[in-house]
Amino acid sequence: MDELSECGIPARSYLKQALLNSDDPLKAIEEFQVENGILLPSLQTILPLLDLHSVPRLHFHTSVLEELREILLKQIEKLAKDGPSAENEKMNNLLEKSFPLIRIPAIQPIVMAILKNIEQIDDKYLRQIVLDREIYSRCDISVKRQIWQSHQDLFGEEVLPLFTKFLTENHCLYTLDKQISLNQTPRQRRQNEVLQSLVEMIGRNVLLYDTCLQFLRGLFRETSNTFYCTLRVDLLMSLHDAEISEITSMDPCHKFIWCLDACVREKNIDPKRSRELQGFLEGVKRGQEEIIGDLAMTLSDPYAIKFLVGRTIQSLNYLANTESLPRENAILILILRLLNLALHSWDIINSRKYHEPFLDPKIITKFLPIVMSLIVDDQVRSVNSKLPADDRQSALTIIEHSGPPPDLFQDFISKDRLAALIAFHYIFQVIRQKDRTAILRVLGCLSTVPERILSDNRLYNILVTLLSTIPEDFATEEFCTVVFDEIFLSNLTKPGSNMLIHLILLMHQVYKNLPTPRLDSLMKTLTACQFESDEGKQLMETLQEKVSAFLAETE
Repeated sequence: MDELSECGIPARSYLKQALLNSDDPLKAIEEFQVENGILLPSLQTILPLLDLHSVPRLHFHTSVLEELREILLKQIEKLAKDGPSAENEKMNNLLEKSFPLIRIPAIQPIVMAILKNIEQIDDKYLRQIVLDREIYSRCDISVKRQIWQSHQDLFGEEVLPLFTKFLTENHCLYTLDKQISLNQTPRQRRQNEVLQSLVEMIGRNVLLYDTCLQFLRGLFRETSNTFYCTLRVDLLMSLHDAEISEITSMDPCHKFIWCLDACVREKNIDPKRSRELQGFLEGVKRGQEEIIGDLAMTLSDPYAIKFLVGRTIQSLNYLANTESLPRENAILILILRLLNLALHSWDIINSRKYHEPFLDPKIITKFLPIVMSLIVDDQVRSVNSKLPADDRQSALTIIEHSGPPPDLFQDFISKDRLAALIAFHYIFQVIRQKDRTAILRVLGCLSTVPERILSDNRLYNILVTLLSTIPEDFATEEFCTVVFDEIFLSNLTKPGSNMLIHLILLMHQVYKNLPTPRLDSLMKTLTACQFESDEGKQLMETLQEKVSAFLAETE
């Protein structure tokens, strides 16, 4: 062990030389034992007794070493608690004397304990630790933090697998046994194991937190996966919960995220909160425009979007009932601005053009009133269905309130992301209400949507899930035409979408209810498709088995 020699302690090589150069090897060994054994008289007297009991000297010395090691570890902890002044100097002196022995397993815990309790370790020690991955892996997290400040690549190696794990847990295509759930409360989400690990790794180190944000921005730019935005939000709020003010106070988005988090928890945006949010949005100073990118990422969190668009639909229902106009509702207009910023977050981050995207005023003055008129039509038909039978009047009412939406409705959905998102959620509302007339009336309008909406798996996950709750409606060719031909088959091969997987999963739920010609036609279409993933192939094979068994039973 050359490490012992560096500390002036005779090691294996010394003993080897002594044996080679001695005429009496036994005497050389005895001299080595006397010189390097335990010198305390009180302990030396017990050695002959141990010899009589055939206890190897190695066991004796090992037990003494372990006992002394525990005593020394306690002393190191005591020094660390006593104060940072003279004790730090003692720690550094201990480290200087013991560091060469860090590779010796029996002594390594002592060196690690010293390193752990030094606030600022000398770079010469950190450089040596980095060169030995085994030692680096055994270091306490506090030591690694000091290393990561100068070695972002090592920090990346530690955090990127955690990012991947977080996305695996939260982001996936809809499968037969798992859906993306956005029903957890913010506090429930922050109990996530990955988040707790990241908080521990960052500690109170502002540089590491900033590095984490750089990684998240880069990954969001590369993948456009909005669950990186979720991680950005939840990480900051986890640090907020841990009361790490050194970090939260320097993040310019902290108060905005904190305010939005409170709104999500309370499921409401009251006038006071809305003024705060608007103040943050409009209070970005010149030269600090990059904050717009972080705010956009914050709002692009799927949980935030779900909340904001949910509030939008609630507001439209309320305005329809009170015969009010969207342009008169300041909170609704703020929500639309926030949603519009969220839907353009990737463009802002990717282009590095940090400014609030244009919100078409016609969304407020024309599109939303159309949606409100559709809501009114749905309410009229619902009330009419509960009135005493009057065939003539009932038929007139249904005809007047069941016609196709204005062409402008389709135009907005095709061109504007915000309009398409609102239309999706209005359709979710009518599917939940099992309003077949409303579904047939507007669902086909989703046949053409902007690319960013088409690639949003979450929206189509929800659509598939909700359509699966009304399988009986698939018994008619009219309903199948709207759902399959206009929505799924028309977008089957468009790049960026996962329409093939969504269609297969919908088929898993409704194949028993389809007319036989339609079932045959869809199965032929799906069989001819090429699958990019093993998951898709497996889903298709399972569907073929189900359909074959079903057809065999019905013959």
